[in-house]
Amino acid sequence: MTSPTIQPAEAPRYPDLDRALGELQAKKDAWARTTNTERVAMLDRIKDGVMGVAETWAKTAAREKQIPDGSPLVGEEWISGPYAVISTCNLLMDTLSQMDGLRYLDKVPLRELANGQLAAKVAPHSIWESLLLSGVEAEIWMEPGVTRENLAQHTASGYDDPSALRDGKVALVLGAGNIAAIAPLDCFQKLFAENQVVLLKMNPVNDYLTPFLEAALRPLIDFGALRIVGGGGDVGAYLCEHADVEEIHITGAESTHDAIVWGVGEEARKNRAAETPRNPRRVTSELGGVCPTIVVPGPWNAADLTFQAEQIATQKLHNSGFNCIACQVLILPADWARTDALLDQLEAVMRDAPPRDLYYPGAADRMADFAEHGGDVVSFERGGAPACVVAHLDGEDPWMESNEVFAPALSTIRLPSASAAGYLREAVRYANERLRGTLGANILIHPDTIKEMGEATFEAIVAELRYGCIAINAWTGLGFLMAQCTWGAFPGHTAADAQSGVGVVHNTLLFDKPERTVVKAPFRPFPRTVLSGGLTMLPRPPWFITNKKQDKVGERLTRFQHRPGWSKLPGVFFYALQG
Repeated sequence: MTSPTIQPAEAPRYPDLDRALGELQAKKDAWARTTNTERVAMLDRIKDGVMGVAETWAKTAAREKQIPDGSPLVGEEWISGPYAVISTCNLLMDTLSQMDGLRYLDKVPLRELANGQLAAKVAPHSIWESLLLSGVEAEIWMEPGVTRENLAQHTASGYDDPSALRDGKVALVLGAGNIAAIAPLDCFQKLFAENQVVLLKMNPVNDYLTPFLEAALRPLIDFGALRIVGGGGDVGAYLCEHADVEEIHITGAESTHDAIVWGVGEEARKNRAAETPRNPRRVTSELGGVCPTIVVPGPWNAADLTFQAEQIATQKLHNSGFNCIACQVLILPADWARTDALLDQLEAVMRDAPPRDLYYPGAADRMADFAEHGGDVVSFERGGAPACVVAHLDGEDPWMESNEVFAPALSTIRLPSASAAGYLREAVRYANERLRGTLGANILIHPDTIKEMGEATFEAIVAELRYGCIAINAWTGLGFLMAQCTWGAFPGHTAADAQSGVGVVHNTLLFDKPERTVVKAPFRPFPRTVLSGGLTMLPRPPWFITNKKQDKVGERLTRFQHRPGWSKLPGVFFYALQG
């Protein structure tokens, strides 16, 4: 009796995915050839679609993230979801409506840095931003070689050819599971900056957003430029290898990126050694990192300590710590008399923060791994929520400098601080040389300290900090929220060493060679800014976890962005001043 022949298992097939990709292939050139006028009209309809589902979207996301009903933290879901998408639509509409001759560049103030690089001031972008984000400024610093004279040549290259002559591509976007706006804004990058149609594969953690995105982005779906699908890792692997997928963008973990590009295990080792990627497609990415906050010594008073402790707590605990640019390393001045007081205030802020649970899979295990590698581990209790694990870096174990924890865990390190400028230089050197990734870094510094070291000296030190977004007296999350800013790693990473990723998204002014975004905000909130001689009127920001009215402010900001108007400002200011 002969043994039956054993047939190899047939690779799984996904006919629905094949059909979706086939539909996108059929429409890719038609999308690439749409006119600016058509795109502006489509974005305007998308705004209406987002607004139509915004309230249910925000409340559903809050519930799925285990935010208690009625909590001010619901505001996070308004601001990092519908608000971010609608405001990006507005910015893209402004750019596209002035694309002929790049007329929109005429409104962008330019200056040269001391090192010769060109800086473009992109915020405030409108009178509305000047009022709603009073005192907030943002610049995009271009790569060396970009000048006033050639900036136009390095802007909006996707629009160089007449629309009728463009050819399209099919892009796969692998959506992030944490922040609601990431997936649609990544799609916008492919659609409106690169003229590509998109298959968006949702992350299983937040695929509850699919009905809202399908309703909000219906104009793109009806055109045939967008398809949204769900599924696990098997679906993602199938799509990454699909013949109809021409480019890939991922927001996620470096390990996921490497598995896509190189494979896993022995296969990955061989591919890397031979410099032959398993996946030869162009892959762009945003992959997080070990993000620092640098506290610079200075004449902080008690109120400054409290406010900046709220800032640091927000940098760590916004979205319960599940952010790619959450502060993971708090760099402190060892010789500053206020260092311990600041940590005491930080612990108090975390203790009194609104309660929330750990909704992202694997958080408890990652926090346990973090604690095992830390020295002098303590817990900052959070009243009804899992404590934030805080560990001092002793320099003996590089694990904590190399691994993004993606959870409520924070490490601290103290560096010598004989002078503010010397300390800041040492902190920048430490961040550049020791911490994995280059996505975002924050600097908290008193304005008198900047004056003491000199504006030119301070800017020169900032220029040494190699991160894609730098926030001064702010959080880099604000750079994410303002879509005229670029969002991505500092240039230079490669597929072989991706770290925080390759390429940028957002960037609604469509600069081709941005190096970084630098965001600045007032050191003190209103009204203390006025009392100390400042002219800004930004109260406690609505993204602060301590803002008691952020749900009210977030909803009203979203409705304002949908259809801006003077009559809507009093409602925004009323709740903003109570936050």
